[in-house]
Amino acid sequence: MQSQQYQQQRRKFAVAFLAFIFILAAVDTAEAGKKEKPEKKVKKSDCGEWQWSVCVPTSGDCGLGTREGTRTGAECKQTMKTQRCKIPCNWKKQFGAECKYQFQAWGECDLNTALKTRTGSLKRALHNAECQKTVTISKPCGKLTKPKPQALEA
Repeated sequence: MQSQQYQQQRRKFAVAFLAFIFILAAVDTAEAGKKEKPEKKVKKSDCGEWQWSVCVPTSGDCGLGTREGTRTGAECKQTMKTQRCKIPCNWKKQFGAECKYQFQAWGECDLNTALKTRTGSLKRALHNAECQKTVTISKPCGKLTKPKPQALEA
């Protein structure tokens, strides 16, 4: 009786072992059938980096527009191209439409000039634009309030 159980266990083991070998062979065959992709050849060219002009709006002084790129190189297939770009309409255009600044609070009013000023530091430059690191702007002080006369205490 025990030898019969032992033989059944051996058969089950043999079947499981053969199934395992069959699966390994199938996986190996499937992988062998796949063609290895040749590594892409790295094309070395003498083309220079793209140099971009400033964004020129299609209409007005902000919104959608285009900019032109150029590069040098004797064997370059493309040495000029045009790219679409966008100039945000809420940026201060006084310092270049592609330069954005973080401004401090307005200073006190200069009574000699009737202007108040504040400075801004460069926060972001679009399309590698050349921007000043810091800028200063001025605006009229507005209505100057005169101190109210204090009531005389009796």
